[in-house]
Amino acid sequence: MNNRSYNQYCGLAYALEILGERWTMLVIRELIAGPRRFKDLFNGLPGISTNLLTERLKHLEQQGLIVRQVLAPPAGSTVYGLTDLGRGLEPSLLELGKWGSQFVPASSEQVQLLNIGSYALTLKTFFRPAQAQFRESYQWHVDGELLSVTLDHGQLIVQQGPSQQPAIILHTTIEHYLQLLQGEIKPELAINQGLVQIQGDPNALTRFLMCCAINPPE
Repeated sequence: MNNRSYNQYCGLAYALEILGERWTMLVIRELIAGPRRFKDLFNGLPGISTNLLTERLKHLEQQGLIVRQVLAPPAGSTVYGLTDLGRGLEPSLLELGKWGSQFVPASSEQVQLLNIGSYALTLKTFFRPAQAQFRESYQWHVDGELLSVTLDHGQLIVQQGPSQQPAIILHTTIEHYLQLLQGEIKPELAINQGLVQIQGDPNALTRFLMCCAINPPE
């Protein structure tokens, strides 16, 4: 018998045996928006060591939650992505994130901000399908990272990398991106003050926030 096993006839106990180690769930969070390189995962998990990240990836691969693959040339990079089994955790992660949001401090001054890819789960957590009864794509460039978001008649698609025919291309910092999601900055003010540089329809930013922001514009 595995000494680390709860040895209980219970689905939650078995889930915790796979996911209960520190950092494991956050590794999965990093892969929600698509496959990532080891370097990208490490940068998205401030505080983790390379050895521990290697150990967590190996564990998740052995459990069948992630798969490692080599991209075709010219990239040729090794990336880690979720399997169907791993993607099955998304609804649970969304509910945990929603529940945990009540404990997030009002100010981010004392905590570490993450990369935009790490906040893909935030968009899905607060997504309002009823507001997104149209199709539109957005391409976010935030502190050197690229995230594409597509709203498609009540569906939300979030992916790393460029978007095809985006209605708007936005450049900003992670601080201003989060302030927009939290409703601390109005979209018109952010554009007028140059906190967000845009190419395309400026009204698209408001539509995006109405569907995905934690606190949408009034």
